[in-house]
Amino acid sequence: MRTVSAVLVVATLLACKSSQPANTTDSAATRLPTPPATAGGEAPIASKESAIAAEVNPPGDIPDTQAFVSYSSSSGNYSFDVPEGWARTENGSSVTFISKLDGVKAMVSTASAAPTAASARGNEVAQIESQGHAVTVISVSDVALPNGKAVVVTYDSNSEPNSVTQKRVRLENEAYLYFKNGKLATVTFWAPKGADNADQWNRMSKSFRWQ
Repeated sequence: MRTVSAVLVVATLLACKSSQPANTTDSAATRLPTPPATAGGEAPIASKESAIAAEVNPPGDIPDTQAFVSYSSSSGNYSFDVPEGWARTENGSSVTFISKLDGVKAMVSTASAAPTAASARGNEVAQIESQGHAVTVISVSDVALPNGKAVVVTYDSNSEPNSVTQKRVRLENEAYLYFKNGKLATVTFWAPKGADNADQWNRMSKSFRWQ
């Protein structure tokens, strides 16, 4: 009887041991965290757009011989010099001038106070980053121009896709913020990154004036 009892005890111990998990080292401390699931049960995927590499010897230089004409907006009450012959599109107080991959856009909005480099970082710069493609802000500076003070935001971004080829290019941009009597004019210049337009952009930005 004692022999039979001993056999039963050994069999019971073996059965308990076999019911334990095979891998006892997989504790909560060693498990990798599971990504949070979306409403559909799938892990979220990052959708941030990547910056496109700048082209080597990119097109977009405005010729030194480029003629300029003065543009005036009666609804926006401002004027500035623009390249002659560029395609113009007007929408109320906003206007855009385009030549291939180069462009200039002016738009007017309301503001309670004149922007500064410090305030622009939390307002206008945030708007540029949210509305642009793969925006990289280079600098935000207060500048003194012939017709008053302004703030200039320098940044890179991806272009909109070409309507035919869907190709995008990396752009360099300068956005100037001009304020007067509750109105804020934003004049933005853009061209393929690496193009030489410093003198032409300088001329246009300095020519801006409120009427």
